[in-house]
Amino acid sequence: MSQAATPTTTTPAYDDPTAEAAEKALCFRGIWAWLVLLLLIFLCIAFVMWLLRKCIQGPVYRKANRIDGKVVIVTGCNTGIGKETVLELARRGAKIYMACRDPARCEAARIEIIDRTQNQQLFNRSLDLGSLESVRNFVARFKTEETRLDLLINNAGVMACPRTLTADGYEMQLGVNHLGHFLLTNLLLDRLKQAAPSRIVVVSSAAYLFGRINREDLMSERKYSKFFGAYSQSKLANVLFTRKLSMLLKGTGVTVNCCHPGVVRTELNRHFAGPEWTKSALKVLSLYFFKTPRAGAQTSLRLALDPALEGSSGNYYSDCMRFPLVPWARNMETADWLWRESEKLVGLPPIQSGPSNQNGQNGSGARPAAASSTTAPGDSVETVVVDRPSS
Repeated sequence: MSQAATPTTTTPAYDDPTAEAAEKALCFRGIWAWLVLLLLIFLCIAFVMWLLRKCIQGPVYRKANRIDGKVVIVTGCNTGIGKETVLELARRGAKIYMACRDPARCEAARIEIIDRTQNQQLFNRSLDLGSLESVRNFVARFKTEETRLDLLINNAGVMACPRTLTADGYEMQLGVNHLGHFLLTNLLLDRLKQAAPSRIVVVSSAAYLFGRINREDLMSERKYSKFFGAYSQSKLANVLFTRKLSMLLKGTGVTVNCCHPGVVRTELNRHFAGPEWTKSALKVLSLYFFKTPRAGAQTSLRLALDPALEGSSGNYYSDCMRFPLVPWARNMETADWLWRESEKLVGLPPIQSGPSNQNGQNGSGARPAAASSTTAPGDSVETVVVDRPSS
C-alpha cells in the first residue's frame, strides 16, 4: 500500500517576522495615519470650496474687443458693480460719462480709474434718479456736449430701503429703479439712434420673480414690503420696460437687454434690517458666498461689448447666459399699461403714431416736445422715440 502524502503547510506571511517588519515599514500607524487622513480630508474640502467659489463668481467676459471713442453713460458708478463696469470700459478706450448722485464720491472713483487705466476721457456728472428735474438737467447738459450715444448702462438702484419718497413724491424704489431710468432712456433715444448700432443695458435682478405690478397700489401706499413688495416690483418693471422698449426700437439699430448681476457684495444691502449678530454673520458669509463687484459686472459687460449680441434685444441674461422669462414678465398687456402709466408719472406725452421720419428709418417717429419748467432756458431736450408697432 502506498502511503498517503501528507500536505505541506506554509507559514503565513503575518507569522513571518521579516514580512511583518516590511509591512510595518510601508504603512502609517498611530497618530501619523490620523494626520494623513485629516490632511486628505482638508485637501478635498478645500478643492470643493474652491470649485464652489468659482461657480459662485460665474464666468468672465474675456473677448478683447475695444471700443475706442465710443460714448458711454453709466449710472450709479462711484462704487460696486457700476465702478467695475466703468473700469473695464475705460480699459477698452471708451469715453465715459459717470452719472452719480454724489459728485464727491464720483470724483474719487473717476480719479482712481484714470490712474489705473490711463484713460483721460472720464467725466463726472451729477444725476439723482430720484429727481425728474435732475434727470432732465443731466440730459440737457449731455446734449450740449455730445451728438451721439453708443452705450447706455442703467446700473444705479436702491434695494429694500424703508418707505421713503422721491423728490417728486413717488415711492423711492420704483422711482429710482424704474421711473428715473425710464425718463433718462426716453430722453436719450435720439442720441442712441444717431449712433446706431447702439445698445442699452438695464441692470435688473432675479428678484423680479417675486414681483407683481400692483395696478391698484403702484406706489405701495396701502401696504409696503421692502423686498418682496416694492423692490421686486421695481425689478419686474425693469424687465417689462426692456421688453416693451425692444419692440418700439425694432428696426432702429438700437438694442436693449436686461440682466441679473448675481448676489453681489456691494452697498446695495446697506438697508438690511436685523439683529447685529445676523448682520455680522451676513457680512462674513458674503466674503465667500457673494460675488465680488468685478464678478457682478461681467454680464453687463458682455451685453455692452460682445459682438455676438449685436442683434439681441428684449432678452434677460444672468451669468453671461440668456435665460427664459416667467409668464408674468412676458405679459405685454401689463408692459403696455406700465409704459403708459410711466409716461404720465414722468411727464412725457404718449407716443404718437406717424409716418417714417425724414431719414427713412422704419418705425421712427417723434414724440411731441413736453413743456417742462425743470428744463433750463435755452436747453433743448428732445424726446424722440419710435412709434408703437402696428398691430
